[in-house]
Amino acid sequence: MAHTFEDLVNLERLAEEAHAAYTANPDGGTRAAWRDAADVFQAAVVEHAAAEGKSRYEVEMAAKKAVRHPELAA
Repeated sequence: MAHTFEDLVNLERLAEEAHAAYTANPDGGTRAAWRDAADVFQAAVVEHAAAEGKSRYEVEMAAKKAVRHPELAA
């Protein structure tokens, strides 16, 4: 099942939250959670880009921009 762009934004948001948790408490568990969330996001980006015939890089950057700079993505 191909992911929607909204799915990508939600997965990137989860990865950012996991990164913040790791930054606040850098131990093995939070690091693993962050890496797992980032891996899920990357896999979804690849799948979405292929399904849409778009550049993986452009899809990834658009999702990251929507999460990190929502005022610019509107």
